[in-house]
Amino acid sequence: MTTLADQLQIEHNALIPTWFGVGGRADRLARPMGPAQLRRCLEIDPAMRVLGEGANLLVDDDGVGELVVAMTEPGMREVTFVPDSNRVIAMAGADLPRLVVEAVRRGRSGLEGLGGIPATIGGAAVMNAGGAFGQFADVVRSVRAFTRDGREVIIPREQIDYRYRHSGLNGLVIVSVELELPEGDAEALRTRLKEVMAYKKRSQPMSEQSAGCFFRNPVLAADVEGIGAAGQRVSAGMLIDRAGCKRLGIGGASVSERHANFVVTGEGAAARDVIELMDEVRRRVRDAFGIEIEPEVVVWRRSA
Repeated sequence: MTTLADQLQIEHNALIPTWFGVGGRADRLARPMGPAQLRRCLEIDPAMRVLGEGANLLVDDDGVGELVVAMTEPGMREVTFVPDSNRVIAMAGADLPRLVVEAVRRGRSGLEGLGGIPATIGGAAVMNAGGAFGQFADVVRSVRAFTRDGREVIIPREQIDYRYRHSGLNGLVIVSVELELPEGDAEALRTRLKEVMAYKKRSQPMSEQSAGCFFRNPVLAADVEGIGAAGQRVSAGMLIDRAGCKRLGIGGASVSERHANFVVTGEGAAARDVIELMDEVRRRVRDAFGIEIEPEVVVWRRSA
């Protein structure tokens, strides 16, 4: 008997959409309709790569050979507000910005500080998406995932190594996330979300092609005069600006004039422009301050 998992369709030489609007293609791409097909993808290629919104991703111009799995089908994007409970079950492909708005509409608190962060729920869980107003880890109850050999695991929040832009979940394939969203004052939540969005519109180049903040804010290994004390987390954007990188460009990629931790792409840009600019910015910050900044953006390269 043919099962749903057996009906999985594979596309070849497929576009990998990212917010940079540049980069190579996938040799193979699948769009699983639910967990059974997602597990089938792992059987086909245990090294498969998971594509969410593409908002925090740069694909090298040569593309990738591993199977790319896009969480675009309805069965991987469902969200369930559990009746008579603070629990919300969100599939890995569910859209975080839409969930933020829906939670606020329902008077459910915890996500309003994440307004304007483009991500799927799976991506948000893995990278611990967040910003100045909160982090995703604060609302997680548990994560349901597959190991690379197809075994299903459910990991409670207390067993997840959540830290700044870190979860320790990278080796897993997220299926769904259970969230805790308590009741709150709907009007106050709407006001807060509007404040968060207004701040981002004022301070970030939201209308340009970028992946949001490009580099992680580093923790200083030693005192740096005029920057901060050892152990302090400092703004990567401030370091990039002070290193003279604002408006620095290579090919069709440039450091945003509005926010130095945003790399934007324009006409004629290629992924190699972004990668070269990333390397040059890191070099200038290292030369100026002796500080190594690490990319927050994930770069996919073709395996040797």
